[in-house]
Amino acid sequence: MKAGFVSLGCAKNLIDTEVMLGLLQKHGIEITNRPAKADILIVNTCAFIQSAKEESITTIINMADFKESGRCRSLIVAGCLGERYRQELLDEIPEADAILGTGAWHRIMEAVEETLKGHRVVLVGENETIYDAKTPRIITTPAYTAYVKIAEGCNHACAFCAIPGIRGRFRSRSVEDIREEVAALAAKGVKEINLIAQDTTGYGLDLYGRPQLPQLLQNLAKVDGVEWLRFLYAYPTLFTDELIETIAAEPKICKYVDLPLQHASDRILKAMKRPDTQEKLQALIKKIRENIPGVTLRSTFMVGFPGETEAEYQILRDFVEKMRFDKLGVFTYSREEGTAAYDLPEQVPEEIMQERYHDLMSLQARISQEINESWEGKELDILVEGRDEELENIAIGRSRREAPEVDGCVYIEGDADSQPGDIIRAKVLQGFTYDVAVEKVKI
Repeated sequence: MKAGFVSLGCAKNLIDTEVMLGLLQKHGIEITNRPAKADILIVNTCAFIQSAKEESITTIINMADFKESGRCRSLIVAGCLGERYRQELLDEIPEADAILGTGAWHRIMEAVEETLKGHRVVLVGENETIYDAKTPRIITTPAYTAYVKIAEGCNHACAFCAIPGIRGRFRSRSVEDIREEVAALAAKGVKEINLIAQDTTGYGLDLYGRPQLPQLLQNLAKVDGVEWLRFLYAYPTLFTDELIETIAAEPKICKYVDLPLQHASDRILKAMKRPDTQEKLQALIKKIRENIPGVTLRSTFMVGFPGETEAEYQILRDFVEKMRFDKLGVFTYSREEGTAAYDLPEQVPEEIMQERYHDLMSLQARISQEINESWEGKELDILVEGRDEELENIAIGRSRREAPEVDGCVYIEGDADSQPGDIIRAKVLQGFTYDVAVEKVKI
């Protein structure tokens, strides 16, 4: 019996895929990356915004073709789309045999067994589950890097976001359990650990009564074999002085701060149900930069939130120009049912959202290139990830300034020897819009 997986969406979803793969393998099911050879096909879906939902539906339909052209006997729809639409999906996609919600990943074998008997089922949990260090897991990222989910769910009520309704309330894993998993990964050769949650800075609040991310980072930095520690998706409200001091003091922690800020207009932030103001955000950014030398700052912003005027977009644009983020993601607002913003008046037309999106990305492209050019002549540690397919003397990797999958690449010129997983020292030759070219420093 063989199973094939397609994992869509964020790294948090990827971990759910990896633990389901581990559970299937534990029960004797072979994993294949060839859908035509799979008896069971599982699509782990995303439902964050409209484009993600459309991609999920298209992928499900494409995988359904293997019921005719391959050997698929069971098509299981897992993840956020399944949690959010449940019976609707089963009713509207007759090719789907089972719907598995986000809180029911541990019931994957039940879904397999029921569907192979010819039953169509909807399996959902209470969204209180979270995997632990003893949960079987097959790492699908390269051998030198891995994601570790430190918490699940979210307690924030941002007006545009459906995640709390899909993933449930915020719940943290214990420091001891996370360390056990990280130690096991490091023992297998993982050098870079990327800690993720919907809100990493809120880690531990539910378990310990106060945020414990600084203590967790300090603990994990002591694990032998871990060379780079990074955390992603940091909600700004709980970005404490203690956390800043921890990042600055610990050499293993990447000086990389990912702060999804969403907007800079006080009125729009309030309408989004975000507790921030532009003044607070500027003060936090100033404090981070002053106390973490050489820090790389990444943020995410949304354009087109209901009621966003041209003047309020300009406030956001001026903020981005003034703050000069090293990395930036921009999204257009997606109207999601079940969110507080769904019924708001003054929905911004799609063409205006697209104009603002392209304008802001164009501004950031200029800023990003100027920052990358400012690194010319400086040295960086580079984690090698692969080789150029056409030029044998060029290796490709990332520095501590680039998170996996979301940021640019580093091209290492004149390097015919470095292998994936190596960490080398290199000098920046040229900065481009999103990437940089370097040369290996001879030691």
